[in-house]
Amino acid sequence: MSTFGGSAMVWESHVSINQVFEMRCKTTNYFGLCAIHKFNDIVRELKGKGVDKVILVTGRSSYKKCGAWDVVRPALEENGVEYVHYDKVGANPTVDMIDEAAEMGREFGAQAVIGIGGGSPIDSAKSVAILLEYPDKTARDLYEFRFTPVKAKPIIAINTTHGTGTEVDRFAVASIPEKEYKPAIAYDCIYPLYAIDDPALTTKLPPEQTLYVTIDALNHITEAATTKVANPYSILLAKEAARLIFTYLPEALNHPDNLQARYALLYASAIAGISFDNGLLHFTHALEHPLSAVKPDLPHGLGLAMLLPAVIRQIYPATAKILAEVYRPLVPEAKGVPGEVELVARRVEEWLFSIGITEKLADVGFTEGDVDKLTQLAMTTPSLDLLLSMAPVEATKERIAAIYRDSLYPIGRG
Repeated sequence: MSTFGGSAMVWESHVSINQVFEMRCKTTNYFGLCAIHKFNDIVRELKGKGVDKVILVTGRSSYKKCGAWDVVRPALEENGVEYVHYDKVGANPTVDMIDEAAEMGREFGAQAVIGIGGGSPIDSAKSVAILLEYPDKTARDLYEFRFTPVKAKPIIAINTTHGTGTEVDRFAVASIPEKEYKPAIAYDCIYPLYAIDDPALTTKLPPEQTLYVTIDALNHITEAATTKVANPYSILLAKEAARLIFTYLPEALNHPDNLQARYALLYASAIAGISFDNGLLHFTHALEHPLSAVKPDLPHGLGLAMLLPAVIRQIYPATAKILAEVYRPLVPEAKGVPGEVELVARRVEEWLFSIGITEKLADVGFTEGDVDKLTQLAMTTPSLDLLLSMAPVEATKERIAAIYRDSLYPIGRG
């Protein structure tokens, strides 16, 4: 039996990736190779409950490239379920996109929402599902917290990336362009009824997307394990997710069609989503949202990667024992003491550079002059105050500014 980071790898060598199992949280998640074919059962169940009109929410092309459409369309048509299709969701979805999709769904009389893609289409599908139940509300109402939804149309999430975990959690994110806000919502009514995690749907991810989505999952567990409300469950899931990411991300980059690697990263992403659904998030996500709100073309995962070492520098002294365990595969000599903060932060940054993420904030156009604006956005964007309140150290204006400033350049070279 092989080992990595001092822990035995057990389940990878004993669980067949062809075995589709149900991952039960508040969402029933069909997980495993060929899980996409469970969509036929889902459609039949929906039809049996009187659902015969649905709206599909996707990006422009990934839902086809990944292979999901080859199963989804025939299943709908063969079961007599009519559909309309909104296919304009961008990488950082806006409230305007959500309003367009919701209006399409209302006019059609959609009784359920199917999201196909990564975090952006599925988050948008969740938002549409709420607005279909509240026809007098808009996406701006939703994301500026002008009402508190308690119901949504049934959501089916077909996940095609291994990063967000949105297919198994109650969160969604959208941008309000004119205010440069990117709030997050969290409501029990938007847990997907069913989710599908099929590693075969992730093999067409480009190398950069493979990196960025996985770094999203790594940040989920780094934060969920160290919030004020972190618990044994969120920490346990964080340790396993980190082990899988550090073990299998290089393999997925070198051999994109390796289904064992994709399976492991997809599982890491799902349990990372469950981890932060239970343990919540703090600095990295709260500070990244202003970055991609100001620069909508900035990939979320890249923004997180650029911030992560600086966040570790701020929180490690207060969370050394936990982070030493989470990052054990990467820093095996870490003892879990505050004095090794620079060692761990530098090792994380070196690892990011080694897998191909070499950019820092200055490389994507941010300057020292942007720090005050970004800090203000982090402190005033609706919902981000909750994340900041969960940080293991006080989220002062000075500390937030220091994280942004330390992220402009590589550690020690700013």
